[in-house]
Amino acid sequence: MRIITTPDERLRQKSTKVGVIDDEVLKIIEEMRKLSLDWEKDHPYELSAAMAAPQMGVSKRIIIIRDDMEDKKNASFTALINPEVIKTDGKVVSDFEGCLSVPFIYGKVPRPTKVKIKARLEDGTEVRIKATDELARTLLHEIDHLDGVLFIDHIKDERDAFYEMNDKGDLIPVDYDKKIKNNKELFPDD
Repeated sequence: MRIITTPDERLRQKSTKVGVIDDEVLKIIEEMRKLSLDWEKDHPYELSAAMAAPQMGVSKRIIIIRDDMEDKKNASFTALINPEVIKTDGKVVSDFEGCLSVPFIYGKVPRPTKVKIKARLEDGTEVRIKATDELARTLLHEIDHLDGVLFIDHIKDERDAFYEMNDKGDLIPVDYDKKIKNNKELFPDD
């Protein structure tokens, strides 16, 4: 298994619900955790905060979210199966997002600051989660993946919204005309 990247068309497909949490589903979750941490090893300035099953070409409604997004040494993730947004609330704030499946590009994405979701845990327990700020943003980003939506699809003010990371770990603006506009890897249908 590997992390797939744009323009792989599987990233644009709507995922199917998980019916039964069986050994196959548990293996998918374990592979997602492994791939997230492997990716992180190759990206010293970044933390793999979350991942969705479609990012490894598996069309199932499964995401993993890092338990502590402030501590790179804490490598534990919680899996959420069939996560569903119940409600969004709060102000819409634009903040930086990146994606394992959209290499080298970051963007300022507008998202609500509060979200309520429901999902199942690996043991089948149904949970309801109220999240704010960074966790809300991360959950919405990952649930978008399950519907074939990438963070770049939410960026409307294109000229000043795309960034790349330099060799010191700083985000710097991208020359939109040279790197983004007409980029068939990012926007294959344009």
